[in-house]
Amino acid sequence: MRIRPVGRHALLLDLAPPEDTDLAAPSSRDTDVAAAVEAWRAELWHRRDQGELVAVEIVPAAATVLLDGVPDPPATAARIATWTASEPPAGTVLAEPTAAPARIVEVPVTYDGADLSRVAEHWRTEVTDVVRRLRDTEFQVAFCGFAPGFGYLTGLPVELAVPRLATPRQRVPAGSVALAGRYAGIYPTASPGGWLLVGRTEVTLFDVTADPPALLGPGTRVRLVDR
Repeated sequence: MRIRPVGRHALLLDLAPPEDTDLAAPSSRDTDVAAAVEAWRAELWHRRDQGELVAVEIVPAAATVLLDGVPDPPATAARIATWTASEPPAGTVLAEPTAAPARIVEVPVTYDGADLSRVAEHWRTEVTDVVRRLRDTEFQVAFCGFAPGFGYLTGLPVELAVPRLATPRQRVPAGSVALAGRYAGIYPTASPGGWLLVGRTEVTLFDVTADPPALLGPGTRVRLVDR
């Protein structure tokens, strides 16, 4: 792990191997990096919860964790360098930064996406097997981005990664459940997008009046159940 200063009051924990600069081509290494990011995300949230870390925002991404609003970045970086984030055994999920287990959100999905057959072709299986696999997988929100409330869901094996569309759609309806690369995701609002559509849900993903506004925050476990 490399700890880099970002501006006057932020730090970036870079967890990608130095030689790995292409996150667009999924590999088993990506799974290791994702596990490390999640381990540090949970560790830092826990340290902040215990008063051992001061940071306004702790933001995980594909291979980094950003700490923003850090009063003394050099001292904080030196302290973090002495900490260890234990990576969980394969198939387990780290807890939220409290004593309670990470919550599970069940999202009712109608599996009728326009790209189901395309996904089945990539997976070399039948559409019914694609639906079964998605329904039976326990996903976890690795990080959020792209749009408010859009969570990047991990849980599928790296060998099931699928490419984005060569030409993105001009409009993907809100609630669309989709796959791209090694991630699954749900579009919180209508927007352009090039992910492969596998289904749809009526669940609200982002509500500015809710606390928290995003239904699927980092660390949240997710099941895409039949509607």
